[in-house]
Amino acid sequence: MTHFLQDILRQPQELERSISYLSGAGRDTLQAAAGTIQKARHVYLTGIGSSWHAAFGAGAVFSRAGRPVYMQDAGELVQFAAFPAGSVIIAISRSGRSVEIVNLLAKARDSEATVIGITSSADGVLAQEAQLSILVPTLRDHAISVNTYSTLALAAAALASAAVDAFDDKLAASLSSSVAETKRKIPSWREQIGGNSWFAPGKLVHFLARGGSLGSCYEAALLWEEGAKSEATALGTGSFKHGPQEMVVQGTRFAMWVDGQRSRDQDLSIARDLRYLGASVVLIGQDLPPDAGDLVFQLPQMAAEWQFVIDILPAQLAAEHLARLAGVDCDSFRICSYIVEDEYGLIGAEVARKNVE
Repeated sequence: MTHFLQDILRQPQELERSISYLSGAGRDTLQAAAGTIQKARHVYLTGIGSSWHAAFGAGAVFSRAGRPVYMQDAGELVQFAAFPAGSVIIAISRSGRSVEIVNLLAKARDSEATVIGITSSADGVLAQEAQLSILVPTLRDHAISVNTYSTLALAAAALASAAVDAFDDKLAASLSSSVAETKRKIPSWREQIGGNSWFAPGKLVHFLARGGSLGSCYEAALLWEEGAKSEATALGTGSFKHGPQEMVVQGTRFAMWVDGQRSRDQDLSIARDLRYLGASVVLIGQDLPPDAGDLVFQLPQMAAEWQFVIDILPAQLAAEHLARLAGVDCDSFRICSYIVEDEYGLIGAEVARKNVE
């Protein structure tokens, strides 16, 4: 069994641990951070890499409540943004040591902005220097961000929910119930994946989603690239209709997330048309028609706006399966370092040393 798969299989346990923390020992910090957001005129929501994708669920929570925030990845904010005095920056980073996050902290100090850090590393610069740190108690993944992705996404959305409404015991209990049901679903998802003809090494895959599931969409493309060492694209389902569909030919691969409440009919019609054009389509969502795709992952019942917390799991399992089919090592990085701490080049220092040795 790969380390990647081991990390995926323990994900329900890590999510439950995070829910317990956010509704228990971490509640006071969560509420203090929410109060800081409520008082701020300008709020930025950011991260880099996988942690940036973890911001999309929270962004959707803010937007639905009529409390929009500025969303840009940390690399863009460092280079191209100026923060008004009194701004609040919500920075998400599993390690808290990525170079863009470290530089963003320095820029925030110079701008007299308040930083709320969401991280799983107590010894990271983010946890130590942020004015408020939400330290999510997640065990580190072997290499690819799995649990540190989903639990940080959960924590960011919990903060957004606390700022615009509430993250209370009722919501926590509902999420726990959905996570428990997700754990029971994993064996059937793995059985669906095994031997399915949708998986073809070397095939470019296009991921489509809306709302909070956009984070899962972009994260899935990254899993394909990091884990299966294969090409992938990610795009909003609505944007896909405005030109990119021209490249669809027989055998093109798609995976789509269908929201539990919004745009369901529209998205199912897109899936139907893609299949009519000869594409092979995977669907992930709640209460989906079993014949609506070539492979359909049924999610447990849960509030539609929180679906993103669990809807990454089928894609994680799929990426690990494809890596094994392709005969590539999903447990190590050929080029990228585990934590990117330098702004120059592509090859991490430890990778360069290994190649020399």
